[in-house]
Amino acid sequence: MIDVPPLASTTTLAVLCALAMGVAIRRGATCTVAAVNEIIDERKCGRLLAILFASVLVLGGLFIAKSLDALPSLPAGSPVTRATLWGGLLLGLGASVNGACALGTIARIGAGQWSYVATPIGYYAGCHIAARGLAAATPFPVHDSPALHAPASIVVLLVAVATTLAACALRSRHAGSTPSLPDTDPAGKNRASWLPHGATAAIGITFVLLFVLDGAWTYTDTLADLAQRGHVGATASRGLLSGALLLGAMSARITRAMRGDRVDGTRVTPALLVRCLSGGALMGWASLMIPGGNDSLVLVAMPLLRPYAWVAFAAMCFAIGAVSLSRRLLHARRQHEMRELA
Repeated sequence: MIDVPPLASTTTLAVLCALAMGVAIRRGATCTVAAVNEIIDERKCGRLLAILFASVLVLGGLFIAKSLDALPSLPAGSPVTRATLWGGLLLGLGASVNGACALGTIARIGAGQWSYVATPIGYYAGCHIAARGLAAATPFPVHDSPALHAPASIVVLLVAVATTLAACALRSRHAGSTPSLPDTDPAGKNRASWLPHGATAAIGITFVLLFVLDGAWTYTDTLADLAQRGHVGATASRGLLSGALLLGAMSARITRAMRGDRVDGTRVTPALLVRCLSGGALMGWASLMIPGGNDSLVLVAMPLLRPYAWVAFAAMCFAIGAVSLSRRLLHARRQHEMRELA
């Protein structure tokens, strides 16, 4: 009988969770930019509520982990300052320029939109520059989470609600009524559509498992740590999880390629590369001001009911909405001028 070291077992489980999260991000087309645009274009808030639903699920999972004495140390928090607000606005601006938030970037790479590979590179560059231009290396004050000190009755209620919603959402995850991100393969497009709540339920559940197994982890935090520390050693295991996340997002395309089906990707143009690099750089800069990217806000700080995270996320959504409305008004004005000239 072969003895498997506990560390190897934990690492394997964590990698599997990251793979599953990548699949859910891709098939649910999870993205804050898409969520805000849905509100503007369709007067619906299903995607935004689904993102917030992921935070509720993570909170319920953390309660369960705490009751089982399996909750690891919580990450550092931050007070609400002007930098929090400006960082949130800058994060929304960067996501608008990029065309997708941090989670949406993974979904687009998984869909074969290869220009978005430049976004993590830009994110790293933005963190690297900001770490030298800001006092980002100064440790933020650590604040204990009020969410984990609620009365037992509230804990039980929240856990029950989160569990029920997760079960209902996962049952409907394969419904094809939700439009997904553009895919270069029509056959794969039909398979890449989960209801938003089903996808975010899967993201929330897998993240809680990752939290217990390997601590609070997001791929943007991995890039930020690497940019600030300047060496790979401390982030090697997190880099493995980032690779697994990306592999999960691309799993459908990889499967089709292994079957011999044609798998195309979108054309990479200099304009798209510049947009993704600059958008990623803005998001990276903003993540050190807040601190944290939008994935760590939604999956870590917001579930812990830390005020700075909610302020930053609201500012991010406001900035995305302002940019989207400005673009639509400018487009409408141009069309009006063209009709007058005709």
